Amino acid sequence: MKPLSNELPSGDNVLFVFYDFETTQDTRISDSATVHVSNFVCLQQFRSLCEMQPNIDVDCGRCGMRNHSFFDDPVGDLLSYLCEPRQWCEKVVAIAHNAIVFDAHFILNRAIFLSGSQN
Repeated sequence: MKPLSNELPSGDNVLFVFYDFETTQDTRISDSATVHVSNFVCLQQFRSLCEMQPNIDVDCGRCGMRNHSFFDDPVGDLLSYLCEPRQWCEKVVAIAHNAIVFDAHFILNRAIFLSGSQN
């Protein structure tokens, strides 16, 4: 197995997606604890050739709309969007705003839920 490198992939066939979950924390799970519930996810995307476009609201001719928001099922909708087939794209690199302590947990929880429902 090849070791991980600290270099981001480059090229016109890589889509970079930056995402951030917004949550509420009013769902009580005990007398002293509440749980974060994702109610919104926003993402911005670009490829290397359109990253220098100063206006994120200008769509790219190849990667399309550069801003997206999902409300109904933020985690599921984000995962579905990331897995959509893109003829021009060889790789999607998804980067969370705060993955180390927060945003990646929603993805992990969905993966655990889905793997449990497969059995």
